[in-house]
Order: sequence, then structure tokens, then C-alpha cells
Amino acid sequence: MQKLVAYCKNRGFVFPGSEIYGGLANTWDYGPLGVELKNNIKKAWWDYFVTRDKNSYGVDCAILMNPRVWEASGHVSSFSDPKMDCRNCKTRHRADNLISEYNNKHGIVMSVDTMTKEEMANYIKEKQIKCPNCGKCDFTEIKNFNLMFQTKRGVTEDASDTIYLRPETCQGEYINFINVQRTMRAKIPFGIGQIGKSFRNEITPGNFVFRTIEFEQMEYQLFCKPGEDEKFFNLYKQKVMDFYKSLGLPAEKLKFKDHEKLAFYAKAATDIIFNFPFGWEELNGIHNRTNYDLTRHQEFSGKNLMYLDPITNEKFIPYIIEFSVGADRLFLTLIANAYTEEKLDDGETRVVLKILPKLAPIKVAVLPLQKNLSEKADEIFKTLQQNFNCDYDESGSIGKRYRRQDEIGTPCCVTIDFDTLEDNCVTVRDRDTMKQERVNVEELINYLKRKIYNK
Repeated sequence: MQKLVAYCKNRGFVFPGSEIYGGLANTWDYGPLGVELKNNIKKAWWDYFVTRDKNSYGVDCAILMNPRVWEASGHVSSFSDPKMDCRNCKTRHRADNLISEYNNKHGIVMSVDTMTKEEMANYIKEKQIKCPNCGKCDFTEIKNFNLMFQTKRGVTEDASDTIYLRPETCQGEYINFINVQRTMRAKIPFGIGQIGKSFRNEITPGNFVFRTIEFEQMEYQLFCKPGEDEKFFNLYKQKVMDFYKSLGLPAEKLKFKDHEKLAFYAKAATDIIFNFPFGWEELNGIHNRTNYDLTRHQEFSGKNLMYLDPITNEKFIPYIIEFSVGADRLFLTLIANAYTEEKLDDGETRVVLKILPKLAPIKVAVLPLQKNLSEKADEIFKTLQQNFNCDYDESGSIGKRYRRQDEIGTPCCVTIDFDTLEDNCVTVRDRDTMKQERVNVEELINYLKRKIYNK
């Protein structure tokens, strides 16, 4: 992980948040390459689950919502983490995280999710689990701390003005269920997808962008008829797994993990977990939420959220199949999977980001062999720019320029040499194989589209 964090910072993917002021724990800024990669990830998700699904619709809901939304969802009363303070160094920790990290280190397999606060406290004392900051085992009792960030609306400090930064995006989809169904004349089953920022005031384990206090979620809610929910739950489990494989994630690094402890309203829940550098951890959650969410919002708002089947005239509150993945977490997953160090025949090590070409931040690099070829190279660059996100580099030897592009995952390098002025052909180098091929400039765009997008 230290190598990946350094790589991301040095190559312009991710920077520590507020770095010149000493930073702010668990906040990160995406740099020029990082924002391109993250946007490509979001576009791939949106295309797969919203654009290319005839029964799916997108929304972009407000971050600040009526506080009654969070009362209905249960977040005001029960959205909390078991936290404890170290009496020696005054740092705060999540009890379940301390136990999980201890168990992973010692090869102990057990479910922490099902433990009560008392069981966690006894386990920490029995195993003498130490504070990761100072090494002492002297903690306060475990208390539940609400994870929502509070803020005030208006100019007064009256408690009635308290509102919250949303801790998840899905509630916006639930409260707009009727709006989407009515305006799009949608018939069940149909889905609503959304990509947006969420905020949780939690203690994170420090695994880079794996879990942060501010993050971007990609969430999808499928509204279906009761009785068909199990079918769609299983269908979307496989659909989501297939999506990750389509991004180049290998099957041996992905697997399902069913929840041992379900929320009281849930009928089924499973995670897709990935083998990160720090072990197997959750990438994606898939849940059968029954009709709990719409029922609660109907109760708290007083609005009718029932669906009328136009064929049977039956009225019912739909069941919801939800899946959610963090764009930041998927970003880390793809970087961790793609980062490669290769030993070359000459004994040197080549760092290459073997990411799926359509996700690469930069698709094509234009490299004039010498600076006095820049006029022709610039002409080709401007033409390619209309179709691809391109980079132009004329600094250093051609070998060093290839290495720079390999390191940031650029699938194709286009080299302009003196023969180009005679035959109007360029050399295209493949990132993964390092093989080179002469291509006529007139055919270059179509050639690159096939290489990058399989078109």
C-alpha cells in the first residue's frame, strides 16, 4: 500500500487533502490523471447499469435534504459505530476495526459483525489488543457515536435548524420513486441509478482511499414486485460481478460473501469482496431491502408511495434490490490490480499500469522523435485530440518517454519520425506487449479506436 500511495502521488493520481497545511486525516484530492480515471470509471458504471438498460433511469439528488428523511431512514436514531478512546494517548478507535486487524494479523477467523459491545470489550481485554498509536491496552468503555455530519441552516443556532450531510445517496432515489415513475411512465420492474457524494464522520483504517469521510457512491435501486425479489437479487448479484470482470478484474481476486448478520428489514445481503494488498475486503454491497424504505417514507411523509399495476390494477409498495459501490474504492481496486513491475531482458524494471484501455486516463501519447518534427507531430496531435484524451511529450529520449507513458497506463504511443514526412505513416507502440506497428495517418483514428475501445 505504501508503494501504491507514493505512486499515486508522484504520478498525479491522488494527493493528500490540504497538504500544504499539514493535511486533514482521511481526505484526498484527485490530481489530473486521477480525476480522468475516476470519471472513466463512473462513465463505465453509468453506461453499464443506466444508459444500456431500457428500464433504468438516472437522478442527481440534493446532498442536503429535509431532516425528516433521516428520521424515516433510521439514521438519526441508529446510524452509529462502536468507538472507544485510548486513555493513554487520547486517540479514538473503532472497536470492531481493532478486533478485525488483530484477527487478520493472527490468522483468527471469526465474525465481528455479530458481536455485542460487551463481547467486543471483553475480547479486547482478553487478547490485550493494543492501541495502534501508543501500544497501550487501556481503553474507555465502548459507546455508539452517530456517523452523520451535522450543520446548521440559516443564521441561528436553533436546534430546529439542524440538517445533515447525507451519509448515503440512496434515500434520494427512494423519495423520488414516484416522481421518476410518473414522469418516465416507468413500469415495474425498473431501476434508478445515481452517482454522488456522501459523508460519514467515522474513524477509518487508513488504507488510502478505501474508506474516507467524504466519498463518492455509485448506487442503483431496482424496484420490483413482491415475490419477484429473490429472482432479481440473484440476477443482479451476477450482473454486478460480470461488470467488474468486464473492467479487467480477474475472477480469482473476486468472490461473494453473504452477510452473517442481516438488518432487521433485510431479506438477503451479500458483498462482492476483492483481494486488496491488505487482504480480502468489501468492494460492493448487494441487498434485498424488501419494502422497508418506501414504507417508512410513506409513513413519515404522509404521501402515497404505492404502485398501481396497470395490468392487474393491484396496488403494492415495491420491494427494492440495491447495490452500491464507492467510486473511490473501485478506483483503488483497479489501481491495485493494474500496477505491475516487470523485469526486462536488459535487467531493468518497467513499471506499467495495465489498466483496461478504455479506462486509461490518457488514451494516446504523441511523441515526435526529435523536436524539429514538432510541426507534423502537432498536426497529428490536434487531429487525435478530437477523438481521444491525448498527451504530447517531446522531452527526453524516446525510451524514457515510453516508460513515462507505461507508468500512467497510456495504451498507445504514436511516434512521428523522419519517414513520416515521406510516407505519412507513424509508429504505434502497444503498452502491454511493447510491439510496434507502422500505421498510415489516414487510418490512425480507426486503428486506435479498435485498439482502445474494440470498435
